[in-house]
Amino acid sequence: MEQSYLRTEKISVGYRGEALIRDISLSVRRGEILTLIGPNGAGKSTILKSLIRQLKLVAGTVVLDGKNMDTLSERELSTHLSVLMTDRIRPELMTCEDVVSTGRYPYTGRLGILSDQDKAVVRSAMERVHALELRDRDFLEISDGQRQRVLLARAICQEPDIIVLDEPTSFLDIRHKLELLTLLKEMVRQENLAVILSLHELDLAQRISDRVVCVKGDSIALSGTPEEVFRDDYIRQLYGITDGSYESAYGTVELEPCRGEPQVFVIGGGGKGIPVYRELQRRGIPFAAGILPENDLDYPVARALASRLISVPAYHPLEEGLEEARAVLSVCAELRCCVEDFAPLNEANRLLRDMGPGKR
Repeated sequence: MEQSYLRTEKISVGYRGEALIRDISLSVRRGEILTLIGPNGAGKSTILKSLIRQLKLVAGTVVLDGKNMDTLSERELSTHLSVLMTDRIRPELMTCEDVVSTGRYPYTGRLGILSDQDKAVVRSAMERVHALELRDRDFLEISDGQRQRVLLARAICQEPDIIVLDEPTSFLDIRHKLELLTLLKEMVRQENLAVILSLHELDLAQRISDRVVCVKGDSIALSGTPEEVFRDDYIRQLYGITDGSYESAYGTVELEPCRGEPQVFVIGGGGKGIPVYRELQRRGIPFAAGILPENDLDYPVARALASRLISVPAYHPLEEGLEEARAVLSVCAELRCCVEDFAPLNEANRLLRDMGPGKR
């Protein structure tokens, strides 16, 4: 197995010599994305700033490509590692192309004059993040999302071996979030980069990460693969969720269900019931859902939002829940059926549909 490109040896991080998080041991290999998650104020940014020497370590050592990072000069470090942090930069009278060009300074002479090859690298980096049309714009006059893309281009054109990013999807709309993370994944695979980043969007972290580090309190709470970390019970504990729920199947959160006796019975399945569940929850109407096998696409959302759920274990016949479902349906004022065609295995739900009150 390839050795870690960056690793920490029981570092402690904090401010003015006072440790806030202790004994941090993490590592990332080339070709891998390591993501830090955790509540606001948990210390994710503090860890990242300490890794890139923006903050002085309270204790321990960061090893980069087999070398103690403290022994590397700023220029040497810049040829290995590039950074995109959430700190706002305010360069005066600089175009976006000027800002991106600063990523080439580790490779230029003392005067910082770019060669034709440097200019080609700058152009290519701006093209990769779809920012070439911004090259002549004043950096301070573009939107926050556009600035984020420009700063990513600056990081790319350093041609690093590792990129550290703090909340890189901040200020980006959904299209540009996906474009940015897709670009990072492509770079990791094609150029064998190592990436360390922090994210608030758990659904994105769950999908892009090779390994995840959970930060909470004064230590690392858990480290592992997305499959090991993104469990309903653990995410609720990590973030202290008391209202609503986290659904690991989809990487999403759901609001609290409407309490009380169900007024509407929803026959769903295959994902078709989810929009109805959420509509009824928004309207404050308690509802029942069924009959659902526990491996159905609807099941995680129905479990979170329904005041009454009639389900059967995966691969069991739906008829096992028919008696209970009939009893619940009999006291509901309305039936919502989201299914049009009933296969033989779904015969129990067809029978419910045919007996339901006020169905539509």
